[in-house]
Amino acid sequence: MTFDVSVASTNDKYSFLATWYETESAVLRKFYLFYYPTDNTICLFDIGKNRTFLKRTHVDNLEKRDIFVGNIVKIFSRHIKITGYANEYTQRIMGRSMQSTIVIIKPDGRSKMGSILKMIINEGFRISELRMLKLPASLVEQFYQKKKDSLGFAALVTYMSSSPVIALELINNEGVDRMKDLCGPTDPDQARREAPASIRACFGTDEAHNAIHSSSSVEESRLERELLFGKHAPASNSSTDTAVLKHSTCCVIKPHAVRDGKLGEIIEMIEGEGYTITAMRMFRLDNINAEEFLEIYRGVLPEYTDMVSEFVNGGCVALEVVGPTKEDTPQDFRNFVGPMDPDMARQLRPNTLRARFGKNKVQNAIHVTDLPEDAPLEVEYFFKILAA
Repeated sequence: MTFDVSVASTNDKYSFLATWYETESAVLRKFYLFYYPTDNTICLFDIGKNRTFLKRTHVDNLEKRDIFVGNIVKIFSRHIKITGYANEYTQRIMGRSMQSTIVIIKPDGRSKMGSILKMIINEGFRISELRMLKLPASLVEQFYQKKKDSLGFAALVTYMSSSPVIALELINNEGVDRMKDLCGPTDPDQARREAPASIRACFGTDEAHNAIHSSSSVEESRLERELLFGKHAPASNSSTDTAVLKHSTCCVIKPHAVRDGKLGEIIEMIEGEGYTITAMRMFRLDNINAEEFLEIYRGVLPEYTDMVSEFVNGGCVALEVVGPTKEDTPQDFRNFVGPMDPDMARQLRPNTLRARFGKNKVQNAIHVTDLPEDAPLEVEYFFKILAA
C-alpha cells in the first residue's frame, strides 16, 4: 500500500516535498512535510519507507514564515530542505502567500544597500537567497532580453556588468506586486512625485541609475531566479567573485539576526562606520561546515556546541569587510563588533554591533574574526571553499 498525497489536499494543512541528507548512511531521504497552520505543528512522512517519520508535533522556533520552497528548516537537529509543493492546493495558496520575486541592487545602489535592505525587510519580505557578484555581460543580455531592441540596451548591459551588484530572492505575500510598489516608478523623478517613500524615489538618480531592479511578473521572476540562483547561475570564479582577500576581515551575521529582520540595520551600521563590504553571500551551513569553521573554539569556549547549533539554525550572511585604515581592519572591526557577551557590550561598549543586536553569548548577532592572521583564512572559507 502506498501513501496517497491527495489526502493532504484538505484545508487544515499545507503539503510540501522535502529532503534530508542523512550523513551517517550518506543517503538523501525524501519526505512529505505537512504543516498545520492552526496550531503551528508539522508532520514528516518518509516517502521511501512509506511510513510516518515524525508524528504531528510542535517544533520550537519554526513558524509559518519559515515554510517556503527552497528554505532549509531545522527539525529536531535535522536540516530539512523544502524542495517543492506536494499538491495543487498548497501550491495555489502558498504560491501566493509566499511568492518569490527577484531583486538586484544595482551598482549605484550598492553604497546604500543597508538602507535599501532595511526598507525591503520592513515591508515584510524574507530573504531566501542573497549574493554579491559581478554579472557577466552575457548574463545581463539574457536578463534584459525583453529590452534588447531598445536604444539604450548596450549601455544598460555595460553598466550592469561594470561593477558588483547584490542579487536577492525575496519571499512575501503577493511578493512580485508588493516589491514593484516598494521600488516605485522606473524614473526616479516620477517616483519622487508619485511614490516619495519608494526605493527609487529615495536613492535613484535617473532611469538607468535608479538603484534597483525587481521582477515585473511571476513568470519573469521564475526566469530571473533560474539565471541568478538556478542550475545555470554564474559559477563562483574570478570573473564573478568580488572578495579582495587583502586588508579585510570576515563577518558573519548569524541566523537569529537574519531571521529577526536585522540584516539591513546591521549592514547600515557597518557602512555608517566607514567600512566597505566587498563580498556578501547567504549560506545555509550544515553541522560539518559549522563545526569545521568554529573548530578553533572547541574545548576553549563552553558555548561551542550551542554556537554550532546557532550557525546551522537557518541562513546566515557572510561578509568580507574592509576598513578605512586597511591594514588595521581585523582589529578595528573586531572592536566595533564588541565583546562576545552582549550584556557586557551594552555596559562597556554601548555603540557596538553586539550591544545593539545581540541577545546572549550564543545569539550575539555577529561572528567576527578574533585573530588578524585568521582573517584571510575565514574569508577564503566562505567565499572560496563554501561558495565553490
